[in-house]
Amino acid sequence: MPDLLLELRSEEIPARMQRKAAGDLKKLVTDALVEAGLTYEGAREYWTPRRLTLDIRGLNARSADQREEIKGPSTKAPEQAVQGFLRKAGLSSVSDAQVVSDPKKGDFYVAVISRPGRAAEEIIAEVMPGIIRNFPWPRSMRWGSASMPKGASFGGVEGKGSESLRWVRPLQSIVCVFGPEHDETQVIPFEIDGLVAGNVTYGHRFHAPDAITVRRFEDYAASLEKAKVMLDAERRKDVILHDARDIAFANGLDLVEDEGLLEEVSGLVEWPHVLMGAFEEEYLEIPAEIIRLTIKTNQKCFVTRPQGAADGLSNRFILVSNIEAKDGGKEIMHGNGKVVRARLSDAKHFWTRDQGDLPDLKDLQASADKFGLDLKKPLDQRMAKLDALNVTFHAKLGSQGERVARIRTLASQLAPIVGADAALVDRAAVLAKADLRTEAVGEFPELQGLMGRRYAMLQGEDASVAAAIEDHYKPQGPSDRVPDDKVAITVALADKLDTLVGFWAIDEKPTGSKDSYALRRAALGVVRMILERNVRLNLLPVMNAAMPGSGAAPVVSSMSGEPSEKAQALSDNSYINETFPVVDLSGDVAGDLLSFFHDRLKVYLRDQGARHDIIDAVLTPDADDLLMVARRAEALTAFVTSEDGKNLLAGTKRAVQLLAAEEKKGTVVADGVSEDLLRLDAEKALWAAITAAATEAADAIGREDFRSAMEALSKLREPVDRFFEDVLVNDEDTAIRANRLALLKAVREATATVADFSKISG
Repeated sequence: MPDLLLELRSEEIPARMQRKAAGDLKKLVTDALVEAGLTYEGAREYWTPRRLTLDIRGLNARSADQREEIKGPSTKAPEQAVQGFLRKAGLSSVSDAQVVSDPKKGDFYVAVISRPGRAAEEIIAEVMPGIIRNFPWPRSMRWGSASMPKGASFGGVEGKGSESLRWVRPLQSIVCVFGPEHDETQVIPFEIDGLVAGNVTYGHRFHAPDAITVRRFEDYAASLEKAKVMLDAERRKDVILHDARDIAFANGLDLVEDEGLLEEVSGLVEWPHVLMGAFEEEYLEIPAEIIRLTIKTNQKCFVTRPQGAADGLSNRFILVSNIEAKDGGKEIMHGNGKVVRARLSDAKHFWTRDQGDLPDLKDLQASADKFGLDLKKPLDQRMAKLDALNVTFHAKLGSQGERVARIRTLASQLAPIVGADAALVDRAAVLAKADLRTEAVGEFPELQGLMGRRYAMLQGEDASVAAAIEDHYKPQGPSDRVPDDKVAITVALADKLDTLVGFWAIDEKPTGSKDSYALRRAALGVVRMILERNVRLNLLPVMNAAMPGSGAAPVVSSMSGEPSEKAQALSDNSYINETFPVVDLSGDVAGDLLSFFHDRLKVYLRDQGARHDIIDAVLTPDADDLLMVARRAEALTAFVTSEDGKNLLAGTKRAVQLLAAEEKKGTVVADGVSEDLLRLDAEKALWAAITAAATEAADAIGREDFRSAMEALSKLREPVDRFFEDVLVNDEDTAIRANRLALLKAVREATATVADFSKISG
């Protein structure tokens, strides 16, 4: 069976786009071929900075013949219906259709459409131009005459305007060859804006710029290798990584590995050549994070550290060149070293200035008084500056200074719940956003929090305060670490809850795949901190108290699991800047946000291996103690597979299903069980068992011993079975029937204190 080789060669494609673009090309081409009736054995995509390549093996030489039957109307149908059928089927008259008889429906028309198969070459030539023209680049461009307005001309060449091909960078050539593995291949010469597909490509821009004629993938890949182009991106990454490790080791150093940078660098070179540069040791006074980001961001280079060192860096860096220089790379290393030194000089300047006084301290006193800041300390000055500048957090949620005030108030309420030192929490909340006004974070926004911690330690802040400044942003994803210091947990919870409550209050919620403010990530962060750090927090009272205009006091529990006193009502209701219109708030806002937390909790628990039916069984719409939900799910998961668990499920389901059926029919169910109406021993025994089991289960739930509660309820299996064997529920006496249904309702209510067992499968 023949193979297809496709190459789209252009100017340098941005490294961040290459992998996805190659995958998109593979999907678009293979989907189009399959839709046209072709099948294939396998396909693999490749990419370099200057080319996207697709190798499709075992492609059909021809699509299969197709036969389609289109059912039409009855032969007695109105003429209008018959004409519509003929148009749909592409027939000129009813004589071209067949008449089929059906014993029930009578005679009706059927059009039999036969379509002969098509040559693969024809199909490929047909689908490729559309795929290339409509390729889903995040950004694309026109060039040459195509970049001029339509009808304009320059040098005698008329512009093509918006109708011309757009590509991420100027497209230079197209290779499209097709044929069997061992026979001659043929070019499929489709054309796009003057570019005609052929069998000629080019190697490395500098080392081998001559034309290369190819027939199929094997000689294509081999020819490119000779022409200093390493086609396989994973191989380029592997070569870069191992050569970088080797050169570092040879110099008594360890490579500081960076998967993201490795991916990017492999997309910048077609023929990687690893070299080592150096800078002056005096720059090592700068924090390692700044050095690493400076070198990574500006020069796409790796840093190194002394062998065996856990932290700290050396003054050597690893760079990857796209050429093999005749001088062994001396000039390349020298040039990169000059740029790195210049960048590090700037970074050192930022680092030094951030530790000095701001020039306008006299203008910051009001902000300092508002937050209790000490203007003798650099980080306090930056926080005062952040407030004084009135930097906007969100148009409807006020300034960063107002947000810090809200976080501070909310953190003060959460501190006793988490068990954190209130004074340290207050200090950490006040300084948490201060580094947003430092020059280091201004240059490298990804260092926010981390630089705040550095500056806090330099000015003598408590270690917990410094840790909270860095960690209050965490966790920023499912794999990011969760804060473990209680001060950090408190401020992180306050920060995320403020964000969520605020955006819910102004009705800026995630929709579908759109989540501009990373609210799903914030909610998952709250869920992870609550569950992984054992925080007993009732979300509904906290969220209601945090809403504008509310004075409700949250009743919550602590990390230790012991009930805490009612927290003082949140006194700050400035979640919304009063100068902006906001939505009307009601209890539904907190309830809707709680439902959002439930969605994140379900995702988290499923990722931890919990069954979806178990989660649904323990999660009620008003469950706002997420830690208890998780513990119930854990206990129920372990219990349902035991013999007692099977008994509980069997007894509960039988009672609940019969009750639900009667309720659906509208049968009267008594409000409570009347002992005077219990006529038979079996129903008396069931009522006694329900009373005892419910009491025992309630005591166990009070101790948060959910397994013991389930074991107590499992004792209902035998009296429930006996009840159904000896008792006719639908007694002729309506009062007795209503009372017996009330017994079943009591079974449902007793077991519902642990979980909704009707939702558990099995």
